[in-house]
Amino acid sequence: MMYADSKDFYQLQVSGHSPEISSPEEEGSAMWIVGWTSVAVGIAAVGLYVGRELRARYKFNHRTQYDFFSHAGDSVCAADYGTGI
Repeated sequence: MMYADSKDFYQLQVSGHSPEISSPEEEGSAMWIVGWTSVAVGIAAVGLYVGRELRARYKFNHRTQYDFFSHAGDSVCAADYGTGI
């Protein structure tokens, strides 16, 4: 993109032509950047999802026998459990 100094600006006013906002090459490069950025964000999202699933499977497969009886040694009475007392 070229910046207009005072002489170029005067010639644009006299000739009546308006300056181009952006060239097609610049628009293409902007879309290229946006496209690759969206690909990178998508890959990161897939990586986070796969990592979370792998961790959940790992934790599930490495359970102990005590995980099945989470309240086995608690001193809470069974009748009062879950009633908010």
